[in-house]
Amino acid sequence: MNLLMVIFGLIGILAAVGTVQAVKERNILSVLFNVIACVVFGGFTIATIIFQGYPVAL
Repeated sequence: MNLLMVIFGLIGILAAVGTVQAVKERNILSVLFNVIACVVFGGFTIATIIFQGYPVAL
């Protein structure tokens, strides 16, 4: 579960970067999907850190 949290965290970060790029290009649908992905994956990552702890070194 901890490695999955790292992967989902990276997806959340990339969704945030994609949101910024989509705002620059004024692409409304892309902004919508990127914000939703960032909230879902970022929220899952934060909840996993809170309830199961930070992953140990691999």
